[in-house]
Amino acid sequence: MGENDFPDIRDLGIIGDRRTAALITTKGAVVWYCPERFDYPSLLAALLDPKRGGIWIMRSPDTTFARRRYLEDSGVLETTFATPNGELRVTDWMPLGENTPRGICRQFSPAPNEVTVTLQAAPDYGRRPLKLQNIAQAVQIDDRHYLYASHPLAIIGECVRFTIPQGEPGWAVLVNESLTSPTSKEVDAWLETTLECWRQIASHATYHGPYEREVAASLRVLRLLTFEENGGIIAAATTSLPEVLGGKRNYDYRYVWLRDAGMIASALIRAGSNGTEEQRFLDYICGFSRDSGNMPLLPFSTLSGEIAPEEETLNFVGYRGSQPVQIGNSANEQLQLDAYGNVLLAAKLIYSHCGTKKHWSLIERIAEFLAEHWSEPDYGIWEEREKLQYTSSKVIVACGLDYIAQFAECEAQAQRWRGAVQDIRHFVAEKCLTSEGAYAAIAGGEAVDVSAALFPVWAYTPPDTPEMLATMKALERDRATGYLYRRHLEKFDSLHEGAFLAGSLWVAQYWVMRRDFQRVYAILDAALEYANDLGLFAEEADPKTGQMLGNFPQTFVHAALISTVIDLKTALEQKS
Repeated sequence: MGENDFPDIRDLGIIGDRRTAALITTKGAVVWYCPERFDYPSLLAALLDPKRGGIWIMRSPDTTFARRRYLEDSGVLETTFATPNGELRVTDWMPLGENTPRGICRQFSPAPNEVTVTLQAAPDYGRRPLKLQNIAQAVQIDDRHYLYASHPLAIIGECVRFTIPQGEPGWAVLVNESLTSPTSKEVDAWLETTLECWRQIASHATYHGPYEREVAASLRVLRLLTFEENGGIIAAATTSLPEVLGGKRNYDYRYVWLRDAGMIASALIRAGSNGTEEQRFLDYICGFSRDSGNMPLLPFSTLSGEIAPEEETLNFVGYRGSQPVQIGNSANEQLQLDAYGNVLLAAKLIYSHCGTKKHWSLIERIAEFLAEHWSEPDYGIWEEREKLQYTSSKVIVACGLDYIAQFAECEAQAQRWRGAVQDIRHFVAEKCLTSEGAYAAIAGGEAVDVSAALFPVWAYTPPDTPEMLATMKALERDRATGYLYRRHLEKFDSLHEGAFLAGSLWVAQYWVMRRDFQRVYAILDAALEYANDLGLFAEEADPKTGQMLGNFPQTFVHAALISTVIDLKTALEQKS
């Protein structure tokens, strides 16, 4: 199986219904789909195994990709293909709203050439034998899914196929329930209902200013990867897209991390949000399972707020041979101090923006936990497999405690938290500087990490102190490739992985604070080279090959882009 059997990550687009998502290539192939919920088993997973994973393809003679776009601010994707006889438009979406089914809809404009559409499903990550049977006008798949189409369906081996004759329009719907003979008129109505729902969702946050199109695309990603039932926002739609091609750093990101809460809430609020999405996100994370030993919350959870399952390896070949292919995530019992610090940051932002103190009892408990346990080693922002004294963990805890102290119930409580802040600052000053005077990735170490670029952004330190100047000098020397930056990992040589896109954008935020706008634009433009034509980012970028790496699309990166651009807009307005 060669590389040509796999799409470039750059070629992927995403559709979703705020419960789950599907990934579609520029060839019109659905290569990833987990019915009903983001973290449920896949029905289509050719992205991870073209032969065994399952795929939904279309074929038409002399047809090539021309362009694609989202309709309005929605998650409805329109792809246009060129043929010698004219253009073919394919509109893909997942229905939203009342009286719409759950699943995937595909509409085809009148076909310049005959179009053959083939669905080859692979239930439960390809682990369960496929069962197909004709039921009325549908084909039932795996006893639980139904495929309907505008033209007669035929079961051919393990595939379901139909053909749209030249000159005719067509449609297909793959849904989780039996329907009463859907018609093209009903499909049109589902599309309009879906678009109206997206208009309402998009109205919660708007942004106007520099990089407006790119910010709009990033807001779309955050909305698409929000679980509508409770407001949880997953890290990415996929599992096991590799950080290193052919390597073992392949993880399941279809969960909700506490760590992301502060950055996502900050991005939404500062993008003009009315507070709706952020408050629901806080509601969700405060409902995480408390079965976490002496910790106030698990560091991440499933979309039902429960502990994530242990890692399990699938019998898939992996994206371009990258194994293992894993579901589940075993980092769920790690102590991640920075994750709790980010929850305090999110709470402060929401409290200030919305005039509320929702979930104060838990926020208070988190603050007390951090004030008592900040000095312990943890697993750090990159969830490494060994406890160490990570500097970034100490710094975000100090910032979180300092921020939330203004909401303390009494002066004694506020003083206790601020006392811990002073202790942390003393520890960092004494233990967490390199021999060059830069902020070290870990106490007593000599390496620097790109997360230190956030220290001024979090208001831990001014951007032009000797420590920050030394830190940025070391980052440029040791972690930069052009205007992109790698993170530092203690247990893996990160020079073997791609540039970390969120971290690169954090560096841009730092230079906004220094008012070096030329450098800010250079970093932003370098990072945006690794967004695809729909404005979607993966986790990492390989500057040598130009490839996207890691799970896709990555909410952490999109939140970082929003925050960086809004910082830039604010600074430019102050300048003028």
